[in-house]
Amino acid sequence: MSKAIVLLSGGLDSTTVLAIAIDRGYEISVLTFNYGQRHDFEIDCAKDIVAHFNIKTHHITNINLGFIGGSALTDDLDVPKDRDLDEMNSEIPITYVPARNTIFLSYALALAEVERAFNIFIGVNALDYSGYPDCRPEYIEAFQTMGRLATKSGIEEKEQLQIHTPLIKMKKSEIIKTGMVLDVDYSITHSCYDPISKGQPCGRCDACQLRLKGFMEARMVDPLNYPEIQP
Repeated sequence: MSKAIVLLSGGLDSTTVLAIAIDRGYEISVLTFNYGQRHDFEIDCAKDIVAHFNIKTHHITNINLGFIGGSALTDDLDVPKDRDLDEMNSEIPITYVPARNTIFLSYALALAEVERAFNIFIGVNALDYSGYPDCRPEYIEAFQTMGRLATKSGIEEKEQLQIHTPLIKMKKSEIIKTGMVLDVDYSITHSCYDPISKGQPCGRCDACQLRLKGFMEARMVDPLNYPEIQP
């Protein structure tokens, strides 16, 4: 059985990726980051998701991206609310965390080398997303090339590192439909950038709006409660 490292934030996309990796028959190690994010409730969700899928190995590692700042997710900056899709796509938003996926993938790369896992799964998406530069196919391809060059296993082993991005060309509605087939319980996932309290989603940030749009287009009901947008 091939081993894989799966990056799991506790959000909708990464949870679906975990389900895909399980369905493909990999032996899974899950990696979650507490990086100083204001929406750290997602870490609790990640724990519930790991339990839901009965995954034995779950690494939760602490890194402090707050000292770098520059993002509404790690700094004292307002999270954009009530934006339409044109606004979301007009520029790289303030919720972009500088070099976040590069840092996360670097940790995953090191862990993969130690665990002799040649597969890394990450839930990046280049369609229904907020314009982050580290979610693009060309970025993932470049990191994979770098990972093969920068590691002992990349030089000595016959098997080469593969970074899997099964969601990268999927609409959010397609991601949700895929997850439902694979027994994802979206009621224990979390997407909101600026939760109200006890992890309740605001329903107004970009992440919430993209999630709600996805459920609507999938003709399904989001199981989360959005108290600020109730009629």
